[in-house]
Amino acid sequence: MREYLLTLCVTAAVTYLLTGPVRKFAIVAGAMPEIRARDVHREPTPRLGGIAMFGGLCAGLLVAAHLSNLGKVFELHSEPRALLSGAGLIWILGVLDDKWGVDALVKLGGQMIAAGVMVLQGLTILWIPVPGVGTVGLTPMQGTLLTVALVVITINAVNFVDGLDGLASGMVCIAAAAFFLYAYRLWFGHNVEAAAPATLFAAILMGMCLGFLPHNMHPARIFMGDSGSMLIGLVLAAGAISITGQVDPDVLNAFTGGSERAVVHATVPVYIPLLLPLTVIAVPVADLLLAIVRRTWNGQSPFAADRGHLHHRLLEIGHSHSRAVLIMYFWSGLIAFGTVAYSVHSASTWILLLIVALSAAGLVLLLLPRFKPRAPRWAEAFVPPRYRRRRPAPAPAAEAAAEPGEPAAEAGEPGEEREPVPAGIHGATAIGDRSRFTRISSNS
Repeated sequence: MREYLLTLCVTAAVTYLLTGPVRKFAIVAGAMPEIRARDVHREPTPRLGGIAMFGGLCAGLLVAAHLSNLGKVFELHSEPRALLSGAGLIWILGVLDDKWGVDALVKLGGQMIAAGVMVLQGLTILWIPVPGVGTVGLTPMQGTLLTVALVVITINAVNFVDGLDGLASGMVCIAAAAFFLYAYRLWFGHNVEAAAPATLFAAILMGMCLGFLPHNMHPARIFMGDSGSMLIGLVLAAGAISITGQVDPDVLNAFTGGSERAVVHATVPVYIPLLLPLTVIAVPVADLLLAIVRRTWNGQSPFAADRGHLHHRLLEIGHSHSRAVLIMYFWSGLIAFGTVAYSVHSASTWILLLIVALSAAGLVLLLLPRFKPRAPRWAEAFVPPRYRRRRPAPAPAAEAAAEPGEPAAEAGEPGEEREPVPAGIHGATAIGDRSRFTRISSNS
């Protein structure tokens, strides 16, 4: 675990430190497109944040390759090299799109090429565990097609959800954390060596997102662009493919002690969702499917941009930018971590009850868009200013300082409570003002 933490911290630190210089480079290079009708931000913001994220990915892989335990992953498996090759291709495609713009079909073709390169280097699905049937082996052609499809779906799902400050990086970070727990449990809990690459990918992906988030939170100073969204989508897909289609079912027999069919049933709660990966990125995939259906129904291209995404709808019903992002975080974490918890204790009723209770709480948050919680006095120093209780302003002092003939300065915002002022103070102020006006009139 210490080596994973070191890899995560190095990845996050490199990503964080590179983001500042990358932002200046993006401004100089002119990678600041004009605001479009579907955009939420109001000022042109530099892109190319994926450059810093790719630098963090390379740093994480380099550090892991020189560690005693994680270094064996590079010796025994070809997945890290496959990931780096596919990530490099998809990153170059994203940088070109952020700077000059690339046609949607060209991007789709580039995504398929990047996925095909990973397949050629061994990162592919070999078999699928099916409930009630067992393990179904795939031919090379079937494995290639399914792998390419999963990579393209995941990349576009993450790209579609990248519409608010900090949304895509935060949701992918949550998904990577849940994925890491599952993969780490398989490797160290059950000694499944094939789960080692996926565990490493999840740790590096968390570092990439955590290092970029401070620069991308609302109001964002830089966007990751397609160079970043497609990159983290590919890394997430690579981990899901590695652990789903590469883990040998015979190895799973060792720690379940049952038949092949029993092994499949024991791992169904998370294996089948990871196959499509619908749990770790359930919200982005749902947004992707809804967008395709909506645009096709309206006679538009599935790649045509619009303002009908889930985060746009949250803004339309009255949620603030930050709250819309937090709501999306909540649902992503609930689905991802709930599935991982259910895969560990599938027979526990309290897990299902907890998921239902949290889902009900999430629905209540969706129905209260204008509710603004107030932090207690002792916690005001740790929350944003919008959640603090407003301080009363000294209204009499502002009125006394006003010059003759000018309106008195307002003490606070509309609706803000003010401290009650004794009547004697008001009377003294009125008398002083009247005597001053009397002297001015007599002199004139």
